[in-house]
Amino acid sequence: EDIPTGIYTIPEISSVGKTEQQLTAMKVPYEVGRAQFKHLARAQIVGMNVGTLKILFHRETKEILGIHCFGERAAEIIHIGQAIMEQKDGGNTIEYFVNTTFNYPTMAEAYRVAALNGLNRLF
Repeated sequence: EDIPTGIYTIPEISSVGKTEQQLTAMKVPYEVGRAQFKHLARAQIVGMNVGTLKILFHRETKEILGIHCFGERAAEIIHIGQAIMEQKDGGNTIEYFVNTTFNYPTMAEAYRVAALNGLNRLF
């Protein structure tokens, strides 16, 4: 199981799962989806211009392999991804974030933006 980490600096840093370095060393075919906080409606409303969310996923199975976040509330935002990573029987895919409707505007939108960004890199 993946245990999230959080560093409570300003801005916060948080992650769960594998890093790009680990996946590269393991020769796992992965892709990266990114979302910059400054482009999210909720972040603009509250003036949260610094931060990013990065989702690492398997290029073929779309399984989420790692999530990394920095910015205000990163240690809280990471738990959305952690919950999906723990799903079994095909529930842990980046497509979950494309097909799920979140409240708007919320910081959870970062997951949808990053998922779309990553999936667009496959084509």
